[in-house]
Amino acid sequence: MTVSILRTKLHIPPTRSELVSRPRLLERLDIGFDRKLTLISAPAGFGKTTLLSEWVIRHRDRAAWLSLDREDSDEARFWTYLIAALQAVQADLGQDALRLLQAPHRPAIQAILTALLNQMTALPQETILILDDYHLISNPSIHEGVAFLLEHLPPQMHVVISTRADPPLPIHRLRARGQLTELRSWALRFTTDEAATFLTAAMGLALATEDVKELEARTEGWVVGLQLAALSLQDRADAREFIAAFSGSHHYVLEYLTQEVVRRQPEPVQRFLIQTSILNRLCAPLC
Repeated sequence: MTVSILRTKLHIPPTRSELVSRPRLLERLDIGFDRKLTLISAPAGFGKTTLLSEWVIRHRDRAAWLSLDREDSDEARFWTYLIAALQAVQADLGQDALRLLQAPHRPAIQAILTALLNQMTALPQETILILDDYHLISNPSIHEGVAFLLEHLPPQMHVVISTRADPPLPIHRLRARGQLTELRSWALRFTTDEAATFLTAAMGLALATEDVKELEARTEGWVVGLQLAALSLQDRADAREFIAAFSGSHHYVLEYLTQEVVRRQPEPVQRFLIQTSILNRLCAPLC
């Protein structure tokens, strides 16, 4: 089966005009070069893709980028796209694996990945493979293939996975072997200084230091929460009163969570969230 490639899925997203550079996180990503996998795992709105695009632009000549979507849970489509991403670094990489993938009687995925890994060993330079939005992959066979790939990755290859939830990969094993770098929501939250830079320099707000600290505390450094608050604050004369009242019930926040979180859940999960939304406390067995 031949898969048509949408080339924009292989493009590194451009950095945003309101970007706040985060040297402390970029340094941690650089350290990850010495390990097989960097895992960036955090809920929606923590700036995972923005951080990665800033980092990877400095390594553009050796970076293979793949933005995933739900349709990529098809096994042939996933591996075809992954090989296409790698070919942006070296044009002939993965040709043997691609032929096997498109064969009328396709061999087992491990045989296909063995051919790909053998070609990877000949790469003349360190290469980064970024899989963005990996949480959209639901096919267990793909997870098994990625686990096989990570297990046998040559030393000049490094994989970065960005996801909203930990993938079913042997993360514990990689962690125990010292082959894993992790960035989670607590690390991705804006510090007070980063929040101040974002709100004043990037969003053009004139806020007192106390107001910045209050807003950072109310959003707990959640990047998109700060952005939604900043949009609401523009052209307001009652900034201090607004910040004092800002919470998760603000309509911009609710709209974002509805579109980016709730509606992306499977129908049974959406039904569960609606049925339990009236509760002040949750008892797991009863839920």
